[in-house]
Amino acid sequence: MPVSSSQSTPALQTADFIRAQVLRGIALNREPGYHFSGNFLDLSFDHVDPECAELSVDVAPHCADHSGQLSMGGLAILADLAMSGVIRAGLEPFTRLATVTMNLQFSGVPRVGRVIARGAMHGFVQDVNGRQGMSTVSILGDAGVVCQGSATFMVLPPPKGVTLYPVPHRKRGQSPTPEIPKGRLTADEKKLVARAEQALTQSATEGGAFVDWFWGVQAKPIRGGVRSLVQNGMHIGNRVGHVQGGIMLSLAALNAIAALSDQWALTAISAWFISPGEGRVLKVTSKIVHQGRLVAVVRTEVIGKSGRKVFEVVTTHASKRNK
Repeated sequence: MPVSSSQSTPALQTADFIRAQVLRGIALNREPGYHFSGNFLDLSFDHVDPECAELSVDVAPHCADHSGQLSMGGLAILADLAMSGVIRAGLEPFTRLATVTMNLQFSGVPRVGRVIARGAMHGFVQDVNGRQGMSTVSILGDAGVVCQGSATFMVLPPPKGVTLYPVPHRKRGQSPTPEIPKGRLTADEKKLVARAEQALTQSATEGGAFVDWFWGVQAKPIRGGVRSLVQNGMHIGNRVGHVQGGIMLSLAALNAIAALSDQWALTAISAWFISPGEGRVLKVTSKIVHQGRLVAVVRTEVIGKSGRKVFEVVTTHASKRNK
């Protein structure tokens, strides 16, 4: 995706940086075991063992929201991988984990600078069928503690016909971008590049952040709330082709935020993962349950293939202080 060297305005430099990150994500994604979104964000696995995991990401144009903070999707993926990574570290490295529940509580501190997620393992649920691991996370940015969270993950076999590989624990600065032989992209990779170009155009002409257009939440009003139709694909998929758990959480959170005015701040998310995120299009619907003077509550559901419910979320929001 070349740009003339004579085009050197800050906006074009930013676009070039984002294009480079997209191609880096594609090139790294050709190594099995991980997914495009993690490679695109350039998450660093700084430390992982069976008791604790520390991952980090530097906020940059490809992953920043309209306010310059780490996007909700970037934050949710970081939280998801820190909490699942510490569980997987005590199992076979190729183990498949499916998110069952996830909860995040936000402090209101800006998500800026280097954002670090520290996950901790808390054992497995006792006296139940299946293995369900429990973990927590604390996420910090340059301005302080951003949020605290908890989650549970079910150990599952891979889908039929799918071979899983260990997640590569790449650290910052240790993974130069691989060459794509002769620059040739697969059909899915070409679609992803085209989507990135469209998102760059939309952010430049209509405003907003690249990553929000790229991941696809554009809420439209309905009675009592809002709805988004999100295109599924490689840009939001995990390593078995379903919507990645952190991105799913962020899609619901962003849709819920859009149900309220800018005078409301997201303070907490409680999410239940019901079925795999499959289907060409996901329908994300948020309805306002309560809107008082100080607190609002929004319920969001995600519907996927064949009308099957994928995800259920309740978010709480607090009215912002007038400045």
